[in-house]
Amino acid sequence: MRKPRIYIDGFNLSLEQGTGVATYSRNLSFALRDLGAEVGVLYGTSASTISFYSLIREIAFFDPRVGKPSWLADQLMKFWRAMTLPFGEIALQVPMTGRVIRDTFRARLPYFDHIWNIQGLYEKQELYGRWFGRRMSVHFLQSPDIMHWTYPLALRVSKAKNIYTLHDLVPLRLPYTTLDNKRYYFRLINRLVKSADHIVTVSEASRKDIINLFGISERRITNTYQAVDIPARYRNKPISDVKSDVEGTFGISYKKYFLFFGAIEPKKNVGRMIEAYLASGATDPLVIVGKKAWKSEEELRLISDNDHVRYLLTNGNITERRFRVMQLDYAPFPLLVSLIRGAKSVFFPSLYEGFGLPALESMLLGTPVLTSNTASMPEVVGNAALQVDPYDTRALVEGIRALDSDADLRGRLAEAGPIRAQEFSPERYQARLADVYGKFTKLPQ
Repeated sequence: MRKPRIYIDGFNLSLEQGTGVATYSRNLSFALRDLGAEVGVLYGTSASTISFYSLIREIAFFDPRVGKPSWLADQLMKFWRAMTLPFGEIALQVPMTGRVIRDTFRARLPYFDHIWNIQGLYEKQELYGRWFGRRMSVHFLQSPDIMHWTYPLALRVSKAKNIYTLHDLVPLRLPYTTLDNKRYYFRLINRLVKSADHIVTVSEASRKDIINLFGISERRITNTYQAVDIPARYRNKPISDVKSDVEGTFGISYKKYFLFFGAIEPKKNVGRMIEAYLASGATDPLVIVGKKAWKSEEELRLISDNDHVRYLLTNGNITERRFRVMQLDYAPFPLLVSLIRGAKSVFFPSLYEGFGLPALESMLLGTPVLTSNTASMPEVVGNAALQVDPYDTRALVEGIRALDSDADLRGRLAEAGPIRAQEFSPERYQARLADVYGKFTKLPQ
């Protein structure tokens, strides 16, 4: 019996610094491997992967500076696309021979049996969805049994069952926190819930939102949650090495700082978190690791380059430049794991999350977590994290003070976190996925 072919998209996997959806996609690819599926990943890189030479096609996948294809190949492809545009796009397989050394990308690559690409696919699908009001068709020489889109996209694979993951409805529930075109987003979601073979989501909170806002039948939507998993080589790194990482790289002491990691945007509530931290009187520094996104300047206004504020953010000696708040755009994954493990507590007071993976990753590593009591967070963290109202600055202040001063509370949460995280183990996640895929294809026993 052949393996079932289950493909996923690489929409977020091509982002250099990754996103929560990128982590979701990578975890999904490894879960598919462990379920015995033949895994394909469909990318939409900007570089042309058209060439008579397989090595050039392989290079083009990893480096957009490969150069333009030959005039003849370019003209043939333009003619082919013009002829087939009404019928969709054809995916071309990318050779993965190992001739290009890809160790640099090891942490970002998903599991795959083969890679496919359509140049500029994800920009095209949005234009197609806006112009024609329907999903663009994607064709493979041999269609998968299931195409699992990890994000709401105006795409479908012909001759396959199309499943879509809707992580949350933040652009509709908290429209003022995102830059999405809300009309287009609403039309797209409405189209997907009506035409998809199945909808997957990642929490009961999100499932209820999708049912309530779009009236989808409960039988056509499944909550699989997510998997939380961190490689053992990082999870079990000796404490002495963790201390060296955080102290040598940042000049901060092990278990003597607080940490936030994630995108700096309105939904993440970073501005209110900083305000509460400063008001709490805690003297251990706050480390913020995250890429600046929409309205990040407003979120970081209290630590902007201002002499008066800069003085307030020191530990009493301005000449030492020992800031109480440190902001970093990025940390490599191994270093980020050390930062999480070395933190006194992780703050994750997001206004709304479909799942909230950073909180669960921190709990898995045994670091106490302060998080929100809204959306999915209560069902995900249970009693293993300190929950507060993310809109109430005073509640945040009291929560920070409690974690700063109460060693017994930190100890209890550090013990409870890994136990709670096991509810979202890769094995349990695979079982939930198998229930969904089993509706459409036969999985190996």
